[in-house]
Amino acid sequence: MKKEDLRIVFMGTPEFAVPTLQALVENDYNVVAVVTQPDKPVGRHQTEMQPSEVKKYALEHNLPVLQPVKMKDPEFVEQLRSYQANLQVVVAFRMLPEVVWDMPEYGTFNVHAALLPQYRGAAPINWAVIHGETQTGVTTFFLDHDIDTGRIIMQKPFGIPDTADVEYVYDGLMHLGAEICLETLEKIIAADGHPESIPQEQMIPVGSELHAAPKIFKETCEINWNQPAKQVYDFIRGLSPYPGAWTTLVSPEGKETVLKIFKTSKTGNTSGELGHTAIIDRKPCIKAADELLMIEELQLAGKKRMNGKDFLNGIKNFDNYIIK
Repeated sequence: MKKEDLRIVFMGTPEFAVPTLQALVENDYNVVAVVTQPDKPVGRHQTEMQPSEVKKYALEHNLPVLQPVKMKDPEFVEQLRSYQANLQVVVAFRMLPEVVWDMPEYGTFNVHAALLPQYRGAAPINWAVIHGETQTGVTTFFLDHDIDTGRIIMQKPFGIPDTADVEYVYDGLMHLGAEICLETLEKIIAADGHPESIPQEQMIPVGSELHAAPKIFKETCEINWNQPAKQVYDFIRGLSPYPGAWTTLVSPEGKETVLKIFKTSKTGNTSGELGHTAIIDRKPCIKAADELLMIEELQLAGKKRMNGKDFLNGIKNFDNYIIK
């Protein structure tokens, strides 16, 4: 097989998928069509329609764009079939029905932002950081009936420093994903469309725990101060900068305010009561189960994101507040 023998349909939606599509285009792969989510209504009155980042890139490079509402729609399926792709590449898209993923001769592979079988699901980057992992990575695997369970083609690791937040890991994996996609395509070409792949069951060390990576909702993001400071610290950076971990701050008068926290540091200071506030080195602190966490960056409801010192300039008696 030669590179020009491959007719590729690319499927993806957010910014995370763009470098991979860009890598395909710039390396002269034959991308015959791009599938992405329908445009979203935005603005105050929801009257403007905003295209996905993948659609923007595709249109700039004169690639045909398909935007099905339902992946099983017979009209879409026939339109997809008309492009006669023999391989589909998926990055940060949605669950595909069998009629779609099984369509190409050489199947459909996905670029997933974790080292499968760990962190199967919609938010693998967030959950890896929340669990305090020191390493994650990217995986390419063939799609099959169950989400994120198909045979693994390749993996590439990526280190997570203790100070890193989701933005750092997201950026790193976004570009690593483009690299692994190109290397996976080279393997597919070298193997005439049938590269060696490994069942995920063989990748699970005996006795190890598998962590899931479910979609994150607002209630997922509430901080549990009953946990040790290290767990709270990891939880906060695992949701920073988006969607943001939050807690409820209660004034001495009983007024409640939602506080988003984006960055903390560990103090080693074990004084104070659980859920109570303190001020150290002119910075706000909150007591977790074992020690005080210093709040470095935060945002009050309706206000801009700010650092801890600026926050204290606008609030009186912070050390008499508590956390609900």
